[in-house]
Amino acid sequence: MNKSDSECFTLSFPEAKGLVISGDVHGDFNQLVFKLCVQYRVRDTLLIVAGDCGFGFEKRESYENMVRRNVKRMNEANNWIVFVRGNHDNPAYFDGCAFRHKRFVAVPDYAIIQACSHTILCVGGAISIDRQYRMNTWKGKLKYLKAGGNATDALARNIYWKNEAPLYDEKKMGAICSQFTIDTVITHTSPSFCELFTKGNLHHWIQNDDTLLDDVEAERAAMDKLHEQLVRDHHPVSHWFCGHFHQSWHNSIDGILFRMLDIMEFCSMY
Repeated sequence: MNKSDSECFTLSFPEAKGLVISGDVHGDFNQLVFKLCVQYRVRDTLLIVAGDCGFGFEKRESYENMVRRNVKRMNEANNWIVFVRGNHDNPAYFDGCAFRHKRFVAVPDYAIIQACSHTILCVGGAISIDRQYRMNTWKGKLKYLKAGGNATDALARNIYWKNEAPLYDEKKMGAICSQFTIDTVITHTSPSFCELFTKGNLHHWIQNDDTLLDDVEAERAAMDKLHEQLVRDHHPVSHWFCGHFHQSWHNSIDGILFRMLDIMEFCSMY
């Protein structure tokens, strides 16, 4: 793992013989490992979770305990899991260092993953349409929690993070496009021209959140800019995966297979 001077965070998995993309897991890490290693008996494979992994809802120790509980099974199967940031994730975990293990790593936005002859661009983030409810709920919980309200601890427990939105980073894209040829994209949300065109019950939540609709539109617009840059620079993108919408959908649009994955849905790439 490394982050070069040109700000490209890269990971390479030369031993991986298979590549699997998963939809949201919402903190069910043990089930994710069980499904990968036991239920499907997958070996020598890199699995990438397309956001809403569940980092931040529990104390940091719980994620370290998860690693200890599952590392033997992952080592025996020779599998790896890379986590991309969702809106239901604390962004502080996604710097490539805060959660970094041999078999598990949470990567920053605009990370480049190389495996199975694929070069994959990962960009996380989305808008929580229930964010006002989450903020109000957390304020109430803090009255009863002995820990979790430490404003100086970036990894303290919470249920909502203000810097959840995806950002189009022109500088990072410039550095990436000058060094890599992207064939696969994994984001948490999707461009505006893909399903779903609206997230369920959005109109209920906008009644008490004046800027929610604009922020959701900006979320999708950021993915539009990402798509436009990749097309403009002639990257041979053939697959684009996302989660976030809790449904399964796919469609080929202008030569790219866009695939939305449901919760814990696996899709293999060859």
